[in-house]
Amino acid sequence: MPEFAVEALNIVRTFKDGEVRALDDVTLHVPRSQVFGLLGPNGSGKTTMVRILSTILVPTSGSATVNGIDVLKHPDRVRRSIGLAGQYATVDENLTGAENLRMIGSLNHLEKSFVVPRTRELLDQFGLTHAANRTVKTYSGGMRRRLDLAAALVAKPPLLFLDEPTTGLDPQSRQDLWAIIEELVEEGTTVLLTTQYLEEADRLAKQLVVLDHGKIIAEGTSQQLKTRLGNTMLVLTFLNTADAKRGEELIRDISSQTANVDGTVVEFTVDRGPAAAADALRRIDTAGITLAGLTIREPSLDDVFLSLTGHKAEDPASTDDDAFATRQTRKASS
Repeated sequence: MPEFAVEALNIVRTFKDGEVRALDDVTLHVPRSQVFGLLGPNGSGKTTMVRILSTILVPTSGSATVNGIDVLKHPDRVRRSIGLAGQYATVDENLTGAENLRMIGSLNHLEKSFVVPRTRELLDQFGLTHAANRTVKTYSGGMRRRLDLAAALVAKPPLLFLDEPTTGLDPQSRQDLWAIIEELVEEGTTVLLTTQYLEEADRLAKQLVVLDHGKIIAEGTSQQLKTRLGNTMLVLTFLNTADAKRGEELIRDISSQTANVDGTVVEFTVDRGPAAAADALRRIDTAGITLAGLTIREPSLDDVFLSLTGHKAEDPASTDDDAFATRQTRKASS
């Protein structure tokens, strides 16, 4: 058995006759039986990478194997060994939940003797038994996403691609889906997860690669990425934006990194949290500025992403490479 579930080497993907570089020399090694996260904003190249690894798109250059199978030489074999759940549920809303899963089994040329009990098993696992015989048009958004994920698992694939699986879900539905993903990994499934939700990546992914504008800008565990920033985040809230600007100028030298100023909130990364906070308070008090609040906390992945890219993960990137890839894929399949 190959060491890695996915091995992608120097992947490049361009569009518009080379004008748009959606992926720029990306290399990935995805270990088995864990969640591997691709983190980045819209347009960073996450979806393009998933489409290449799942054989929907062909790379401009580079090579990749999935479950030890070359994606270019044997795409049919790759597709038989993976499950894929995209950003939006693709189940047929005019069929029942059970009919959708049985249809997927039929499309995968699976024996009925396997599909029927497998359908019951998945409906139970995903909490959909009570709605098995209802048409999907009556399902909530969270139920549709669970059914879509169940459909990707009908054939028991060892590798599952989840492309922003919790987009548009309410907080409880998101938590429910996270719990299901964790159960799948405990059972031995490898999950390649793309997300722009920092909390999601922090909870689920054992290893992370951060993409921005088609390039890898950081990789490691969540804790390793946070450690790059320093030990503590110092967050000061002022009464107005003028005070925030003046306060940032007064205390900017307490950190080796540039502060993030967002309206009345100023955030610094510091190595000595309590001492830095005391120093900041003295300076601000001496200047006669009143604070609305002060917080000392550990760095988050959101802090990491902001430090690396200059924008938050949920903010759209300046390019729209993944959106262009989506349009091209739809054209190819129509």
